[in-house]
Amino acid sequence: MSIKADNLRSIYAMLVAVAFFSVMDTTMKMLSAGFPAMQVAALRCLASLPLVLVWVGWRGALRTALKVNWPLHLLRAALGIVMLALFAYGVKHLSLASAYSIFFIGPILITALSVVMLGETVNAARWLAIGVGMAGVMVVLRPDGSGLLSLGGLAILAAATCYAVSAIAARLLARTDSKEHMMFWLMLLMAAGASVLAAPNWVPVESQHLPILCTLSVSGFFAQMAINEAFSRGEASVVAPFEYSALAWGVAIDWLLWRTLPDQFTLIGASIIIGSGLYLIRHEKVHA
Repeated sequence: MSIKADNLRSIYAMLVAVAFFSVMDTTMKMLSAGFPAMQVAALRCLASLPLVLVWVGWRGALRTALKVNWPLHLLRAALGIVMLALFAYGVKHLSLASAYSIFFIGPILITALSVVMLGETVNAARWLAIGVGMAGVMVVLRPDGSGLLSLGGLAILAAATCYAVSAIAARLLARTDSKEHMMFWLMLLMAAGASVLAAPNWVPVESQHLPILCTLSVSGFFAQMAINEAFSRGEASVVAPFEYSALAWGVAIDWLLWRTLPDQFTLIGASIIIGSGLYLIRHEKVHA
């Protein structure tokens, strides 16, 4: 398969991942109302871990699970724990649409890191589309940048930074390790690490939380599979901008569950972001 075709397949995988992550983030926002942020991170990993174990076993990858690039796996797990805890804290205080808007700084960080660390080339058309998309993000954040000044907003910004570094680490890890091992060790190490950190302030889980945890399990599992597929095949600088589609999911979920709607800045910014994403999809189709 050519590089361009790999990019197109990765774009579709990213769009699927974003849909599942939006469902997962909704359940995390619900849980954050009654649980500490680190426990929400632990519950996210523990809920998906059984499905991951079954899938990895079915793929026959458990036999070679110890023959991996340990430094990168440990780095991704540490970044993942911090990212989830910060994100859980952020969405407790912000709407999903607001949280996603701030989190969209991640793709531009990934683009910069992919050029420096991976040696990828980004042509003028992609830079222009990414720049337009990021201009839309700034509109959502308000022209004066005031959307970054709350503790919740800063937590989301830090989470986006962790995510960007983790995405580059995943791209490097895909050169030596299988996606089964990547997913297995990420979930296992994050579940163990976050559980240990959350233990001192652990809040008992009640029966009414089980449906939320089941939804969290399924959505988190399929989201992780899809995003591993996206970043293991395509160029990070091409795939990352399609995370912008999360804004549409955030707006819809905010309205359906909490009856909140974005203001005019968010709507204008969303239009710019979606327009740049559609251009990139068309660009990849033409060159695939």
